[in-house]
Amino acid sequence: MRVLQRWLTLVGVPTRVDGQYGRATRRSVRVYERRNNLHVDGRVSRPQARGLRRRAAMAAPAATTPPAPTAAAGARAVLSPDRRTALAPASAPPQVHAAIAAANRIVGKPYRYGGGHGTWEDRGYDCSGTVSYALHGAGLLRSPLASTAFMRFGARGKGGWITVHAHGGHAFVVIAGLRLDTSGDGGRGPRWRTEPRSPSGFKARHPAGL
Repeated sequence: MRVLQRWLTLVGVPTRVDGQYGRATRRSVRVYERRNNLHVDGRVSRPQARGLRRRAAMAAPAATTPPAPTAAAGARAVLSPDRRTALAPASAPPQVHAAIAAANRIVGKPYRYGGGHGTWEDRGYDCSGTVSYALHGAGLLRSPLASTAFMRFGARGKGGWITVHAHGGHAFVVIAGLRLDTSGDGGRGPRWRTEPRSPSGFKARHPAGL
C-alpha cells in the first residue's frame, strides 16, 4: 500500500504514505483515474496498477538529480524556487496538494477566452477555465463552470484551504493562501500571483469541508 501511495505522489497526486487504503487514498485514486480517463471507482485493478507503476517510473527523478522540494513548511502555499509553480503546505489535505499540482501544469499558458471549457487540456485558459482546471484536478469539480456559476459553487463564504472569488465577469481562486488568477502581475493567463487583490465585489465560495 505504501508503494501505491508513493506512485500516486510521483505522478502528481500527492498522497499521504501511511500504508492504509482509507478515504484519502481512495480519493487520490479517483483523481488519478479522472485525470487519465479511466473508469472512476477508487479501486486499483492489476492493469491500472501496471500503468500507474510505468507512469511513476517515468516521473521519478534520476538518482543523480537533487530532488526538488515538494512541499512548503507552514500552513501557506509558496512559490517554488522556479518562481513559477507553487508548493503546497505539507500539512494541507490531499485535495489541496492535488489542486496546486493541477494548477502548476497550466501556469504560463496564455489567456484564451473560453479556454478550458471545451476540453480540459487546452492551448490556453480563461479565468473560470483556470479555476475549473485546478478544482477538477483535486476531484472537486466534474465539469467546467463559468464565472457566474462559481457564484453558487460549493458553500458560502471563505474556506479554510480553498476559496473561489467570483462575480459575473471574473473568477479567481485562493489555494492555501496563494492566488491563482489570469490577471495581475506577470501577464495574462493562469499564474500564481503574490500581489494582493481586493475581494470587493466578488462572492466568496468554497468546497465543503475545505
